[in-house]
Amino acid sequence: MRRFLFWTLAVLITIASAFYQRMTGPTHPVRGEAFVENETVRFRLPRSAENVNDCEIGVKVMNPGVTGSVSYKRFKTDDPWTKVEFERKGDTLVAGLPKQPAAGKLAYQVFLETENQETLISGQEPVIIRFKGPVPRAVIIPHIIVIFLSMLFSTMAGITALDKKSHPRRFAIQAAVFLFVGGVILGPIVQKFAFGVYWSGIPFGTDLTDNKTLFSMFAWIAALIAGRRGRPARGWVLAASIIMLIIHLVPHSLLGSELKY
Repeated sequence: MRRFLFWTLAVLITIASAFYQRMTGPTHPVRGEAFVENETVRFRLPRSAENVNDCEIGVKVMNPGVTGSVSYKRFKTDDPWTKVEFERKGDTLVAGLPKQPAAGKLAYQVFLETENQETLISGQEPVIIRFKGPVPRAVIIPHIIVIFLSMLFSTMAGITALDKKSHPRRFAIQAAVFLFVGGVILGPIVQKFAFGVYWSGIPFGTDLTDNKTLFSMFAWIAALIAGRRGRPARGWVLAASIIMLIIHLVPHSLLGSELKY
């Protein structure tokens, strides 16, 4: 019964942390609503796109008298803003952002216009969208599954480290192995497909996803060394588990790969 409760708690913590990370990252779409011409317009503005095609920006507006535009420029450049008028397709206003090289970013703003008013709906700060190369499913799906398992076994190791009747070593080994496979082997392959480089963390860059993997791996290596010859090393295992949990609460793709134009 105790083991069932431990697994239940570990699964819940893992799912909650993964959901939080997913929903707070810089690639999560900007969502909101604006009141235009007696209509509440709800929108979803992308912040990540594959560079196979131009990125379509669509805003559903029922009122046919509402038009608008999207203005964009390359991120962190002195480029002038380029304005693209929306085209109406049924109930949706549609405009395209030109695709960029892998890790290239655009800053863009979205305006809705009526006969008497122009409304900036994307917020005072421009929306930043990053383009990436397509990653094959045969790579990205195993990567996600294995990283999820590493988080699960890391959490389970931390929980069992708190229980003097349980030995956390087995879960610590599993957490380290899954992290190595998912983050050190599959992670760089995903990075190469998406952004053209295998590694952009320390010492080559500041990619936070790569650096999170690096620090988590060091924490688990330290815990495994401390637990040699059958020692439970509860403090080391608990510390590694907490470090990994904190690290994985940092939004995914924060300070990610960025093309310098």
